[in-house]
Amino acid sequence: MSSRATYALVSALALTILTGAPAAAAPPPAPLDYTALGDSYSAGAFVRPWAVDDGCGRSTLSYPQQAARRLNVRLTDVTCSAAEVRAGVLEQQTEFTGPPSVPPKAGWAPRPAQIKAVTAATDLVTLGIGGNSVGFVDIVTKCIEQGIASFGTGSPCSAHYTRGSGKSRLDAGFTALEADFATTLKDIRTRAPHAKVAVIGYPAVVADAKGCSFGSWRQLGTVTKGDMPFLDALERRVNTVLRTEAQRAGAAYVDTYTSSTGHGVCSAPGQRWIYGIKDDLTGSGTQSDPPSNLCRRVPATGEACTFLHPNLPGTTHQAALVTQALTELGAIRR
Repeated sequence: MSSRATYALVSALALTILTGAPAAAAPPPAPLDYTALGDSYSAGAFVRPWAVDDGCGRSTLSYPQQAARRLNVRLTDVTCSAAEVRAGVLEQQTEFTGPPSVPPKAGWAPRPAQIKAVTAATDLVTLGIGGNSVGFVDIVTKCIEQGIASFGTGSPCSAHYTRGSGKSRLDAGFTALEADFATTLKDIRTRAPHAKVAVIGYPAVVADAKGCSFGSWRQLGTVTKGDMPFLDALERRVNTVLRTEAQRAGAAYVDTYTSSTGHGVCSAPGQRWIYGIKDDLTGSGTQSDPPSNLCRRVPATGEACTFLHPNLPGTTHQAALVTQALTELGAIRR
């Protein structure tokens, strides 16, 4: 070996001894832990495919599921159809609406309080709930019944809920919602002091009654046009509570209403982001929801009693806004 080659070999060995072996590449950071709490609007109920094992109807195309995939975060999804803030998030849930809409003979087992899924390891939380706490489904059902009785005229449902006992019950529901929602946000902060929290508002269902026809069950069925502004005001009132409590608690608020006002249940079929009372299912695959006895009595040809939930374009719209909000909150590790 020449003296030059020997010198080069010795130099290389000395450099290796002094500096050590080349450093291994740093492992990628662990994904953030994201916990999704909420009701059927968060679960993506009636958007195929959905889970069939507990009556909660969680869709793989719900906004938590879509956002988690886009952000590459680790999702714990405990959203559930029919969940209320008290009976669902803060306490166990015993009543479910599916899908599947027809429960097993023994019924669905109670679900533990969703709040238990939030822990000190949780990095991100979304909370989308409140409509069931003020009885939105019961109110729409009342509007349907009163619309039939009034032959589609006037605003009988609005009259019922803006005076007398109907108003008292509705106001009591909102008072309870405000208190329970504030308690939930405080509990989240206690359980996960470092988590970033986003409250998800409801998208527009009937911001514009133009295009709706009385008796069309792919829209609002027998709700009168005179009662549609009341339903819109009811939804905006719920969103106001969610926004106000989010601001008080230092949480982000995701407004899904404003950008969806031209895509409510009265919009043209290709523009709708909300299912009607009884409608054709959207989403992947051929999964079906055998109708309940009550659903069979609805005089319409839709596949299922989807009852004013977001369809696939609707959940995708929600997912885009939630993904953006979580990104701004720091959902991507730097």
